[in-house]
Amino acid sequence: MKQKASFWLRTDTTDVGTERARQIKIVDRMILIVILAALIYIYFINEHNGIKIVATLFFIALLAVYAVKKYEYIEYQEEISSEITKLVLLDEEGEHVREWPIQGMTSLLIGKGSKQNEVDIDLSKTEYASLISKQHAVLNYSAGCWYIEDIDSKNGTGIQKAHTDQKSKLQDHSPHPIGAGDTIYIANTRIMLT
Repeated sequence: MKQKASFWLRTDTTDVGTERARQIKIVDRMILIVILAALIYIYFINEHNGIKIVATLFFIALLAVYAVKKYEYIEYQEEISSEITKLVLLDEEGEHVREWPIQGMTSLLIGKGSKQNEVDIDLSKTEYASLISKQHAVLNYSAGCWYIEDIDSKNGTGIQKAHTDQKSKLQDHSPHPIGAGDTIYIANTRIMLT
């Protein structure tokens, strides 16, 4: 059963977190090269003191903004990588209906199970089962983070980040990072990550 779910993730999306980290490192290096080239020109080739002073102030401000953004990104990554131990199916009142432990798992197929269609998270007996596709969405664990991806479902997959009221619909085949406290919407069915 686990291998069938893994099949959906054996595309280029399995290492989204690793690929994103690699891209960030490349951009960081390119920024560093541009800054070094500008500094060499301004302080060693250029002879105008006014330009040197303005450039120094500009680079200090740029470095401060960069440091703040980098710090925010690191905090965000730590927040979304909070360990998720289980998925909790919620009813209309927010009460726990069912739980699925997911520790040690790397890929989970969400949908409606049958003899012909095995899924890891079976929502065939939920109130809104008629709105859920047989293979609706997939959860993948990669580079220390969980991702959810809609796989061409009829009624879509949504996410509500922890501590917010804002919900967003996922694009098909576009992995989205998730963390503890987030709520996944499979059509109208709510699953909380804890």
